[in-house]
Amino acid sequence: MTEDKERRGAFYGRRIGKSLRGAQQDAMVRLLPRYRLSLDEGATPTALFPHTPEGLWLEIGFGGGEHLLSHAARRPGFGFIGVEPFINGMARMLVDLEKAGLANIRLFDMDAALLLDRLPDGCLEGADLFYPDPWPKRRHWKRRFVRADNLDRLARVIRRGGTFRVASDVPHYVGWTLAEVRAHGAFRWTAETADDWRTPYPHWPGTRYEAWAMDCGRTPTYLTFKRT
Repeated sequence: MTEDKERRGAFYGRRIGKSLRGAQQDAMVRLLPRYRLSLDEGATPTALFPHTPEGLWLEIGFGGGEHLLSHAARRPGFGFIGVEPFINGMARMLVDLEKAGLANIRLFDMDAALLLDRLPDGCLEGADLFYPDPWPKRRHWKRRFVRADNLDRLARVIRRGGTFRVASDVPHYVGWTLAEVRAHGAFRWTAETADDWRTPYPHWPGTRYEAWAMDCGRTPTYLTFKRT
């Protein structure tokens, strides 16, 4: 089955914003074929890297790639897969990835659910979902990434004891996430005190979106869950 015939799963947003120009346009043409993984390659993710990785980590919706690049540079022994269907974010990431010269990142530019369905059972040490679209209108809540079917997907591919992290600046989405994860039952929220969700993750580099949200007066929340 070809990728263009695959059903939609989790992604409902727009694919492109401003028209790409210059280095970003060049990056999509020249670099995306080099770093992009196909759905077929998703079945054997450890073979995507020049070394056998100590572990695999997934970032869903990496935006401009600030955290993914920082995380991969800090853990060179790991293999990282970044998902971003938004073309402008992918283009920014490719430009910075070439400059960074990292060999432990591969990228996927389609719906994360499609990739999750191809990954092997228990292959991930962890997965990150930072500042997902909150879809604030009630009629759109079914489009939110954190929901039962996607939690099923994550529970299958994250090993027992592995990590699922969600950051958001939208209180209702935070509450939604906690309720959905609790109802699902495959993940345990690790927080013991308020500081556990108020304090950024270790080695957190921040993101462009987070900086903008804080400038607007919104407070981020950092949730960590363990696969049970």
